[in-house]
Amino acid sequence: MYFDMFVSQIVRAKVLKKTHNLVPLHFKNTMLLHYLRRYINNFKGFSREIWILTLVTFINRAGTMVLPFLSKYLKDDLGFNYAQIGNVLFFFGLGSMLGSWLGGKLSDKIGFYRIMIMSLVVTGFAFIALQYITTYIGFCLAIFLTMVVADMFRPAMFVSLNVYAKPENRTRALTLVRLAVNLGFAAGPALGGLIIMNIGYKGLFWADGITCILSILIFWLLVKEKKKPIESKEAKQLLEASRESVFKDKPFWIFLFMCVVTGVLFFQLFTTIPLYHKDQFNLTELQTGLLLTLNGILIFFLEMPIVSYIERHQINKVKVVTLGCFLMSVSLFLMLINVWAGILVIMMLFMTVAEMFAFPFSNSFAMSRAPKGHEGRYMAIFTMSFSAAHILSAKLGMGIVDYFGYQKNWLFMGVLGLVGTYAGYKVLQLLAKETQTKSDF
Repeated sequence: MYFDMFVSQIVRAKVLKKTHNLVPLHFKNTMLLHYLRRYINNFKGFSREIWILTLVTFINRAGTMVLPFLSKYLKDDLGFNYAQIGNVLFFFGLGSMLGSWLGGKLSDKIGFYRIMIMSLVVTGFAFIALQYITTYIGFCLAIFLTMVVADMFRPAMFVSLNVYAKPENRTRALTLVRLAVNLGFAAGPALGGLIIMNIGYKGLFWADGITCILSILIFWLLVKEKKKPIESKEAKQLLEASRESVFKDKPFWIFLFMCVVTGVLFFQLFTTIPLYHKDQFNLTELQTGLLLTLNGILIFFLEMPIVSYIERHQINKVKVVTLGCFLMSVSLFLMLINVWAGILVIMMLFMTVAEMFAFPFSNSFAMSRAPKGHEGRYMAIFTMSFSAAHILSAKLGMGIVDYFGYQKNWLFMGVLGLVGTYAGYKVLQLLAKETQTKSDF
């Protein structure tokens, strides 16, 4: 009797094992196909112009190899000290801020299409010329003028998305363009590291300039300008009143402060962190480039599904951005572990997830607050917040490293991230009161 029971248990175990080996394989294949279908469906419904703009953005971003290595170029090739590098990056951010403001203002005046073309053509030649400027004062002035022209492109591009994308697709269209940015960002730093090792830093300036010109030529040949509808006199008066109210929009300005904080933390990837890789762990330019490539690859595969999920479930965008700010804070605190190089990979994972939460939805929230017809000026204010972040990131980061060392910088940035997280919490409270006030009426 016991023998029969023992045999029956063995047979049953074998049957279960076979079932376990067969069903999960089929289940895994079904789940994989389901995920692929869902992933592909995220890319449906975009206009031809949006796809071309995405291609142009990818080419341009893949060629933008100077930025991740700019601080190392200034230190290794031009021999600038930390304070000088911080000042160069300050002028970089100052030019970016002025360019963002001009780009938004001119987009509303003469149209986004002309601004986009002029910006990238002139920027291409400016980057090629930048390699021949080696003095400290000269480089500060040159990088300032280059970024004034280069960052006129960003608010104009945001307005083009508003024009060429359907209203229901605008957040996804922005995410699609960000995917192109990050796919280019995945390829660019690794290629840049190889160019530095084989040709030198000069090759980066040529690559950057040529790809700027090539990308905008493709846009000019394949995309025709689409004019905005002419506004009535009454509509213009309403828009002027709306624009004035922007400066009284307390939740928006606190939200912009959180955006500045996330920008300050994120831009450490291009200012202090590449130097830290070399000084603390003796990483090569290629290894630094590969870490940045990891960021781009993860965003390419994960950001669109995450954005689609959040959009479908109508999760509060400000909550998502606030979570992104908190995760950036965690990523900088992780840098305090300075005895194991593997922490750089873990830090990059946290920073990447934070970026996927913070940036697509901060753009979307800012656009949703913009009065119709003044999107260019409104988005200029938003993009200027990131230019301000670039200025602060460079000056604060380089200054703290120069006087107190890397560890104090990571500690300061982590605490700053917590302050930004609290600002996000305050925005949520103000928006809740705003909703409550509207419902009372």
